[in-house]
Amino acid sequence: MLPMLPTSLVGSYAQPDWLLDRSKLAKRFPPRVRAAELWRVDPQWLAEAQDDATRLAILDQERAGLDIITDGEIRRESYSNRFATELEGIDLDNPGTALDRSGHPNPVPRVAGKIRRRNPVEVRDLEFLKANTDKPVKITVPGPFTMSQQAQNDFYAHEEELALDYAAAVNEEIKDLFAAGADVVQIDEPYMQARPEKARAYGILALERALDGVEGTTAVHICFGYAAIIHERPSGYSFLPELAGTSVKQISIETAQSNLDCAVLETLKGKTIILGVLDLSTHAVETPQMVAERIERALPYVDAARIVVAPDCGLKYLPRDVAFAKMKAMADGAREVRQKYAD
Repeated sequence: MLPMLPTSLVGSYAQPDWLLDRSKLAKRFPPRVRAAELWRVDPQWLAEAQDDATRLAILDQERAGLDIITDGEIRRESYSNRFATELEGIDLDNPGTALDRSGHPNPVPRVAGKIRRRNPVEVRDLEFLKANTDKPVKITVPGPFTMSQQAQNDFYAHEEELALDYAAAVNEEIKDLFAAGADVVQIDEPYMQARPEKARAYGILALERALDGVEGTTAVHICFGYAAIIHERPSGYSFLPELAGTSVKQISIETAQSNLDCAVLETLKGKTIILGVLDLSTHAVETPQMVAERIERALPYVDAARIVVAPDCGLKYLPRDVAFAKMKAMADGAREVRQKYAD
């Protein structure tokens, strides 16, 4: 049983410097194609090293007091590329180019054939996570709309068809993840915020296709981008109320860095809100009281029973000590509010 205001990461945790060259990662846009040059460990030992680092990420979450545990996405160079480059239809040897949400060109998967999932990609990750914690677990998959925007389409006549085939692949993965014991599966769809017109045109259709026939607690993460890369934040979402009519159970949003007007949460009645309360644009660590205040800003608009407390986005780009300290402050702040409203 989860407490009121349970805590969780959005997905990623800071990878160790002995595993991944974080300085190289910070100097480039998030990888959309494979980026083996980022790993510091010899390929023959890499999987074992990633397992060890994943155990550390799980332990850090438990030590900080989190209620729902992720694998920290430790095995990923970015949130999307590990899954996206495992699909049939991608020409790995000849990448394409697409504009990142920052407006800069970035190497991306080149779609040269029909997109299909050949095999489960993250099931082993989920099984490893469950074997190393007794707490409820969450795992993330990249969303079909976002993957369609992070690709060069040299095969499909229309982008919508591409997004729907990505959705079919995601749907198969999600079903396998729940069959393997996931408690929550989160779909990362940051490009719905970045490209709202296309998201309205076919992004919601792709999301619903990805959720077709899925039984289990599903979430969608929609954000303004990694704070380490996208520095400016709008004051509100250009795409959010549109998710109210979808079958997804939880919606993950940012409120800390943008100081979001939480009144928008009233448009998401019936949804559980994964409430972002950690500002990832700064290495300054929030106090538990600051976290508590950010949680309480949302309470006039959404009942505490429908809130999961989380960072704004992934902790991937923060130093490990800062990531841990922020995570602990988040758990302590949620506990303060929990105790206050239990009295």
